[in-house]
Amino acid sequence: MNTEKSSYHGYRFPSEIISHTVWLYHRFCLSLRDVEDLLAERGIEVSYESIRNWCARFGPKYAHRIKKWRGQLGDTWYLDEVFTKINGEQVYLWRAVDQDADTLDVLIQKERGKCAAKRFFCKLLKGQGSSPRKIVTDKLKSYSAAHRELLVAVPHCTDCHANNRAEVSHEPTRQQERSMRGFKSLGQAQRFLAVHAEVGNLFRVGRHLLKACHHRELRARSFAKWKEVTRV
Repeated sequence: MNTEKSSYHGYRFPSEIISHTVWLYHRFCLSLRDVEDLLAERGIEVSYESIRNWCARFGPKYAHRIKKWRGQLGDTWYLDEVFTKINGEQVYLWRAVDQDADTLDVLIQKERGKCAAKRFFCKLLKGQGSSPRKIVTDKLKSYSAAHRELLVAVPHCTDCHANNRAEVSHEPTRQQERSMRGFKSLGQAQRFLAVHAEVGNLFRVGRHLLKACHHRELRARSFAKWKEVTRV
């Protein structure tokens, strides 16, 4: 606790405000100026540049603790890649989700060939600590080539529409990207998306599948875990 308190040392605002600001930015599709206005309405005068600093400084720390706490996720991997532009250059956002639609990992790369697919597979295997029971992708040949070298014993499904779960998972990122007016660099995009994914996993409790009382209970647990990882 003393170590965590010292990480907030030197900041004019208390840890509760900083952690709440990071939560707002990564939980909802808001720009930095949107978050600035929301805080101002509550009498908290802080510039969007300070908000940017808080998110860059504390966001990855929070995400690391959430990832460490949640451990291994589902054993069925749905993989997909979409293109995006960063400073006018086309790059590819690789994403993997499990059978519960939780994000396993994301990776920004300049290519989508065999080497890029292998790099993403290796990142997933390292992050999850074990091989999946099954992987589902589209018909991109890079996946099949990487699968033959790294996960040959794992069933690989490329049926039409089987990968919709992964394709839909890109929608929140697209919305956030528009509110941010695009990413500024590969590093900034990778850092943001890594935090965005972990915060999204923590607070996405499948409301349409639950009774209201159960949803409120799970949401309360998510807030309690957020307070724990931010140590406010």
